[in-house]
Amino acid sequence: MMENDSSVDIASINEKIEKESAFVDLLTREMNKVIVGQKHMVERLLIGLLGQGHILLEGVPGLAKTLAINTLSQAVHGSFSRIQFTPDLLPADVVGTMIYNMKVNDFSIKKGPIFANFVLADEINRAPAKVQSALLEAMQEKQVTIGDETFRLDKPFLVMATQNPVEQEGTYPLPEAQVDRFMLKTVINYPQMAEEHLIIRANLKGAFEKVNPVVDLEQILRAQSAVREVYMDEKIEKYILDIVFATRTPEKYNLEDIKPLISFGASPRGSINLATASKCYAFLKRRGYVIPEDVRAVVHDVLRHRIGITYEAEAENITSEDLINKIVNEIEVP
Repeated sequence: MMENDSSVDIASINEKIEKESAFVDLLTREMNKVIVGQKHMVERLLIGLLGQGHILLEGVPGLAKTLAINTLSQAVHGSFSRIQFTPDLLPADVVGTMIYNMKVNDFSIKKGPIFANFVLADEINRAPAKVQSALLEAMQEKQVTIGDETFRLDKPFLVMATQNPVEQEGTYPLPEAQVDRFMLKTVINYPQMAEEHLIIRANLKGAFEKVNPVVDLEQILRAQSAVREVYMDEKIEKYILDIVFATRTPEKYNLEDIKPLISFGASPRGSINLATASKCYAFLKRRGYVIPEDVRAVVHDVLRHRIGITYEAEAENITSEDLINKIVNEIEVP
């Protein structure tokens, strides 16, 4: 546990974070040239990037999911690759493979699209488990093994996977253990009417502004280590633990009514990611310390895919979102 005493110089941490986070406004402004609205999605992408996590986006087609990560990679001056997941995709199509080279009479390694700073795994639930696990190993270990050679992936490394919630035919739902590896699961909704009006205009004109690289990878790596320095008080740590433990043993938190609705609660990865995402959110707000509002801002994205709901909950049309709302409203804010 962190020492909660005067030895922590909040003022100097705040100063440092303010300096290191100066690029956030630049980056957001650059992305907003192309992405209309979708502030929540852009913010979550930055949290994933700063927290060295990955993000799972769920939304109907045409909501600029692909465009968002492509724009981010242009604004950050990083490499981008897109993998369209299909039922006939093979692990080698993602990570790479060994090819026989007749000239030298030996095998040479051809690296796959996973070797990029920003990887878009489009419609991840369309590919079989074998391919999903090849991608998830790279996400977790930040390395790839081809033949008997292991390659480290470049930093920063962000995977944004998308899922289409509408069509379920011919899809392979991600197993719980694999979904848990995503730091955030963000659900995207349709834009507002005024925003969609702007989208139509921009598309009809064909006049999209050019996205310029405003941040280099070095700055992102510095920001990733600065995020770790954001101060989190012991009371906030306790608040995070209370929220996560309420998903496992709701009866201890005066939430007996939701016990039959939860089949399993959030894992320790949930606690770690909730703490990290809260720090990232504070960083985006250019603050050197975490407040309870930061935790509440990210709690849905961190936990919605980590709480299993029972058949009883499904029968009553209760989602993991509803359960998180009940928990957050019940647990005392420090």
